[in-house]
Formats: sequence, structure tokens, C-alpha cells
Amino acid sequence: MASGKDFNATDYIQHHLTFLTKPVGAGDFWALNVDSIVTGAILGLLALGVVWWIVRGATSGVPNRRQAFVELAFEFVDEQVKGIFHHGDRNRFVAPAALTVFVWVLLMNAMDFLPVDIVGWVLANVFHAHEFRLVPTADVNTTFALALSVWFLMIWFSIAAKGLGGWIHELFCAPFGANPLLWPANLLFNLIEYVSKPLSHALRLFGNMYAGEIIFLLLWLLAATGIFGSIIAVVLGLGWAIFHILIVVLQAYIFMMLTVVYISMAHEHH
Repeated sequence: MASGKDFNATDYIQHHLTFLTKPVGAGDFWALNVDSIVTGAILGLLALGVVWWIVRGATSGVPNRRQAFVELAFEFVDEQVKGIFHHGDRNRFVAPAALTVFVWVLLMNAMDFLPVDIVGWVLANVFHAHEFRLVPTADVNTTFALALSVWFLMIWFSIAAKGLGGWIHELFCAPFGANPLLWPANLLFNLIEYVSKPLSHALRLFGNMYAGEIIFLLLWLLAATGIFGSIIAVVLGLGWAIFHILIVVLQAYIFMMLTVVYISMAHEHH
């Protein structure tokens, strides 16, 4: 990142929006954003470890604060799933999956609260990672990977509930009818629905987190203009950080709810 007299706003933003990308193989077609993968994996393991640690020490008596918090989270997610998903004992899979999605996406979103310049300096000077983005959900590859995982689950549940023949029959015969002349229209309608679900699922989360990251960077640029700019940036930054807490939690909640809704819709017969 440029500094001093070489400081440039464009360079600053581009530096913080550049991924630590490693190509796969000899060509440049396939590449991995190592920062998104590493951060997402660490946060996933951290979430599992913390929940395991709390559950391992759970008691049947009066719960401590940690246990009470986890129990409230479990009950909250379970109630949300019960309100949407009405398809028998499959709830034993859907509720834990919804809780996993919510906690994991929430932690990845919350990385946006870390001070980007301080963390960037540490990563560059300690780990020699000069290009490292900390918010995995601000990477469209991450959000599409999550959305496609839900999409494949949705198709699997649909086939499990209706059978392969019933699923294919629904593709060609719903919603306009089973007349062979209507098969192309039915298939086109269903294909658009199947394509739009992962697109909206992924881009909604990505767009909100990416926009939040950009606003934080612009506020820090304002702080670099002088004392007056710093005061304005602190005030606006504090207000945006408070509002961003809502966005971080809300986007994790919406992603979880859409996951449950899509799996529930997969069981519906048309």
C-alpha cells in the first residue's frame, strides 16, 4: 500500500480489495482465494470448537451464561425451522444445518469489524501476506460456494421426497400442466427458478458485505484528509459500525432462513 507522499486513494482501496490468490495448475483459469478459504476454515473450526466446549461442560441444573447463550441460540433456530419446515423427522437434519449456516456466516460477516489497516499491517509484517482479505463473505466465490451447497441439498431433498421420476415429472409438468405441448414452457420456468435461487442467495449476502467493506474504507480515507475529516470519519464510522452490526446479523439470519425455505420447498408436490 502506498504511503506518505505516494499515498493514493485508489491504491489504498485496491490494496484492501485484493485477494491472496494462488493459481491451480499451470494455467490461470483455475485459482484459489487462499485468504477466503483459510479464514472461513478457521472460523468454522472455531465455532465448532466453542460449541463443543460449551456442550461438553453442560449440566442439567441451572446453566451458566455460556450454556444459556448456546441453549437460547439452539431454541431460536429450532423455532424458526419448525415454523417453516413441516416434513417430519427430517427436521433433525434441517435444524442443525440451519444453526451451522447461521453461526458460520455470522462469524465470517463479523470479520468486517476488525480494523483493516492494523490487521493488514500485522499480516504483512508477521506473516508476509501483503494481500489478504479478512471477510470471506465479501468474496463472491465464498457466497456462491455456500449457496450452491444449499442448492444441491435442495435438489437432493426434492429427489428423496418425490423420487427421481417424480422430480423429473415435476420439471416437465408443473406448473402449467402435463400436456406435452406445455413441457418446454414448464421446463423453462423451472430452470429459471432453479438458476435464480442460488444467484439471489449468493449475491444478496455478497452485495451487502462488499458494500459495507467499501463504506468502511471510504470512511478511513476521509480520516486521512486532516483533523476535520478525522472527526467526521469517527462520527460516521461509529454510526455505520452500529448499523453494520444489524446488517451482519440480519444477513446471516436471512441466509439461514432462505436455506430452510429452499429445503422446505423441495418437499412440496405440485
